[in-house]
Amino acid sequence: MQSPLPVRDGVNATRLRLPDEGPWDTAMDYMMHRWGHIDPQGIEDRFDAGEIVGEGGIPLDRRTRLEDHTFIWYYRTLPPETRLPVELNILHQDDHILVVDKPHFLPTTPGGTYIQESALVRLRNQLELPDLIPMHRLDRMTAGILLLSTNPETRGKYQVLFEKRQVQKEYECVSAAEPMAGYPAVDFPVVVRNRMTKSRSYLLAEVIDGEPNAETRIDLMKTFDAGTSAGAPGRRALYRLEPHSGKTHQLRVHMASLGLGIVNDAFYPDLLDKAPDNYTKPLQLLARGIRFVDPMTKQPVEYRSRLQLSEAPAS
Repeated sequence: MQSPLPVRDGVNATRLRLPDEGPWDTAMDYMMHRWGHIDPQGIEDRFDAGEIVGEGGIPLDRRTRLEDHTFIWYYRTLPPETRLPVELNILHQDDHILVVDKPHFLPTTPGGTYIQESALVRLRNQLELPDLIPMHRLDRMTAGILLLSTNPETRGKYQVLFEKRQVQKEYECVSAAEPMAGYPAVDFPVVVRNRMTKSRSYLLAEVIDGEPNAETRIDLMKTFDAGTSAGAPGRRALYRLEPHSGKTHQLRVHMASLGLGIVNDAFYPDLLDKAPDNYTKPLQLLARGIRFVDPMTKQPVEYRSRLQLSEAPAS
C-alpha cells in the first residue's frame, strides 16, 4: 500500500493497522495503549500537529474514531546512531538501477537498532533518491553486490526477474579445506538441497523435513595455508557458491551442513554468545557477482564486486 507521507531523512513513514474493534474509542486511545508508556506527550503532540495521517493523507486528531481508518501513517522518532566505520562504493548508476558494493556489518534496509545506518537510508540521503528501493537483500554480515531500483516506473520489470529466478548470483566464502570431524568428505562440485525455515528461537534458520525449498551449488576454487594470523592450524579453502533460491542464511546453513562453517560465522554451525561487532573479523562471505538480461536494454549484463575477503589469498 502506497504511503501518503513522503520519505523523510531517507526513512519511510511507519504504517500501523488499527484494530476493527476493541475497548478504544479513538485512534489516539489505541496508540496510547500501544506506546503511551514510552512517550504519551509525544503522541498527543503528533495528533495535535496533524502529523499522523490516515488513508489519502487525511490528518487525524485526538477525536478521530477508531473505525474511521484501517491504516494510519506517522514518522518515528529516530534514536541517535553511531556511524558504522564502513563505506559503500557505487559501481554503476543509470536511469533505472543502482549497483553498489555493500560492506560487511552494514544492513541492507532499516530495522532494529540500525535505521540511518543502513545501506538504503545512507544511499537515499547521499544521492537524494527518496524512491530508491533494494531489489534483493544481503545479510548485515555479508558484503558484496547489491542491486537497487532508482525508478518506480520501471521497478516492476526488475522485480519480475527476481520473482522468476532469472537473476544468477555468485558468492565466495572462506572455510576449512576439510569438513569437521564427524562429517563425510565432499566431492566438489556438490549441490545441497533441503527444506529451510526460520527458527522460532533467536534469528536463526534451520533445516526441517519436507520438500526442498533451498538449493545451492558449491564448488572448491582453491586451497591455501591458513597461516598463523588465522588463529587456527590447518588449511583453508575459497569456495564458489551459486544459490538457486534465496532463503534467509541459506549459504551459511548449507556450508555448515557440510561441516564447513564459514570463517567468523557467529551463528552456524554453533550460535556464539552475542558480542560487539569485531570489524577486524568480518564474516568471510561475499556476494561476488550478479548476472541477468537487463529488461530495459534487452542485453545481458554482469556486475562484479571489487571487494576481497580478508582471509582469502590475494588473487
